[in-house]
Amino acid sequence: MLPSAAAEVTWIADYAAGGGASFGETEVDTTDRFERVRERLRQFVAERDWDQFHTPKNLAMALVAEAGEVVEHFQWLTPEQSACLPAETLAEVELEIADVLLFLFRLCDKLGVDALASAERKLELNALKYPVEKARGKATKYDRL
Repeated sequence: MLPSAAAEVTWIADYAAGGGASFGETEVDTTDRFERVRERLRQFVAERDWDQFHTPKNLAMALVAEAGEVVEHFQWLTPEQSACLPAETLAEVELEIADVLLFLFRLCDKLGVDALASAERKLELNALKYPVEKARGKATKYDRL
């Protein structure tokens, strides 16, 4: 049975009341958690026969749409307000971030991309583009440092 909108609202209310978002998780190796979520997502999609709709184009578009839903929560807030969201809003943002992550997982699966390895490579490249001695405390693009 699919969770209802009421169940999601209940989860948000529980989270806002200090219930946390871990759903009973204990500390687990991040890579194991990453793989476990990816496998659960694959199963979720297969059970619904949705793979036929999950082309890279569609997944990229869905990812951007979900990222827009994250942004929506911050629109018109001051920097101070955005850094101190009410618990209920933070719970809603967390669910939108999860949507972004899940679509990113699917896109990586469809393209055969190892997201963690790619992120590690990108951090190494960024360290070269933004050396500490030139970039510290600056929001300047690397080609203008």
